[in-house]
Amino acid sequence: MKLVILDRDGTINVDSDEFIKTPEEWQPLPGALEAIARLNHGGWHVAVASNQSGLGRGLFDVASLNAIHAKMHKAVAALGGRIDAVFYCPHSPDEGCQCRKPAPGLFEQIGERFGVDLRTAHVVGDTVRDLQAGAAVGCLPNLVLTGKGESLRGKPLPEGFPEGTRVHRDLAAFAEWLTARVPAPRAP
Repeated sequence: MKLVILDRDGTINVDSDEFIKTPEEWQPLPGALEAIARLNHGGWHVAVASNQSGLGRGLFDVASLNAIHAKMHKAVAALGGRIDAVFYCPHSPDEGCQCRKPAPGLFEQIGERFGVDLRTAHVVGDTVRDLQAGAAVGCLPNLVLTGKGESLRGKPLPEGFPEGTRVHRDLAAFAEWLTARVPAPRAP
């Protein structure tokens, strides 16, 4: 199984220092949803791994988060794509859990759920912690220069990024690179 694990805020949708708390606040980045559909059409399954500390901070509830994800799923489906599963950490930063990125817990859950060797999976995110979490379980790291990654445009990667990190303009550029590199499986 070919798997791509995406961060959500700053990779798929516009990020906010005030947190994305409602479906109305969730707005896709230009070309990101089309990129997910392109990955799917190239034979890739897509999962999302997202820190959602707004839950632990009491800024929104699970019903609101589910409504945000329903909007995301519907928007991707309208373009002929799909997100196979969304995994999220509900904890605040001070809870010391194993699922908040850069800890690898969400990625371990994804590997178990899909029964896939994560050393063949790509992780895509806009922060070093996204890539560190994926690299801790062997994922191939890919940084997008959207969201928090925008501050790295035109600069060398600072220390802390996993070895072999590839840099892409945005999720669409990553999808173009990956689908051109690895052809879709052929029908028998």
